[in-house]
Amino acid sequence: MTRVVITGLGAVAPNGNGQETFIKNTLAGKGGIKPITKFDSTATGISVAGEIDDFDPAAVVGKKAAKRMDLYSQYAIQAAVEAMEMAGVSEENTRPADLGVIYGSGIGGLTTIQEQIIKMHDRGPKRVSPLFVPMAIANMAAGNLAIRFNAHNISTSIVTACASATNSIGEAFRQIKEGRAQVMITGGAEASVNEIGISGFAALTALSTTADPAKASRPFDRDRNGFVLGEGAGTLILESLEHAQERGATILGEVVGYGATTDAYHITSPDPAGTEAARAMQQAIDEAGISAEEVDYVNAHGTATVANDAGEAKAIRQVFGDHEVLVSSTKGMTGHLLGAAGAVEAVATVAALKEGILPPNVGCEVQDPDCPVTLVTTENQRHASRYALSNSFGFGGHNAVLAFKRWEDAE
Repeated sequence: MTRVVITGLGAVAPNGNGQETFIKNTLAGKGGIKPITKFDSTATGISVAGEIDDFDPAAVVGKKAAKRMDLYSQYAIQAAVEAMEMAGVSEENTRPADLGVIYGSGIGGLTTIQEQIIKMHDRGPKRVSPLFVPMAIANMAAGNLAIRFNAHNISTSIVTACASATNSIGEAFRQIKEGRAQVMITGGAEASVNEIGISGFAALTALSTTADPAKASRPFDRDRNGFVLGEGAGTLILESLEHAQERGATILGEVVGYGATTDAYHITSPDPAGTEAARAMQQAIDEAGISAEEVDYVNAHGTATVANDAGEAKAIRQVFGDHEVLVSSTKGMTGHLLGAAGAVEAVATVAALKEGILPPNVGCEVQDPDCPVTLVTTENQRHASRYALSNSFGFGGHNAVLAFKRWEDAE
């Protein structure tokens, strides 16, 4: 089977716009959760979010193109342009038929949906934008990326709630591994920090009501009380090893395994036993051809909800037993980016392996005894890790796990 490597990274995240800033801040434990400024959120009872506050759609997307895209597609374009430029992929070195896109979103164009429904209600159906549907639908980030980069291989979108981006990267990995593409643009984007997004998750009592940005998202903490909604996008350029080497690309890391299972338990709650989450991790490890003892780090889904963190910790212990694998959730810094979460977390995980520095588990002051995992701190984060997992679990019971390997030039 073909080996699959990573040659480009892109990120638009609450704690860093651009992969370089995002990675630097994430490895340094710098957060991006802040008071909500996009709208008056007082009535929702929620006051903080992982907002993108330094995004200029005209800069990369283009002023005219941005008017025809929801914000989630705009985030996807910027992250993908950055990743493609980093990878150096072009029509001079890659046939359009060999270039594909698998790009996820948990919800799609929620801002457009909100705005146009209000317009219809207030001003009548004739005032709804003719671009409403192509701006709102959840596949359009993938569609816009394919158009932007003239990608003629598969172009599709995976919607599995908070597992969307990780499933997308996993399926893109399979597309190359099984010989159906040479290069894939993959990841996820989300832009749900708006009235309906915050109101909807608040109604579920899923969000933290803590007003202090530094104490709102607390993965694995004894006093965690819900997740913080975030937004943004993450992109990886995956490529067959042969294709990357032929064109002299710089290789950043390798995807070596992918696992996907379903809890079939509840529409929002994870199975507290963690059985299927553990099986997804084991699938990724098995495909990588390694043992659990060879995995040094797990980038946890770690939403800072009571149910998720306890169930995920139980799943990690099922897989790793007494092996002291290091664990952290970057959501203490970014909040939860829903369908984009797995993408920015994959970027962070690849960077962690490359740099030999693991993201610390920000936000945990007193670790919950119901979450018996070894957390990454500023004291143990410098770790020359070779293999890492990145976990994503979504509403509906979707479990997706990626296994990454540090790239070693001698290979």
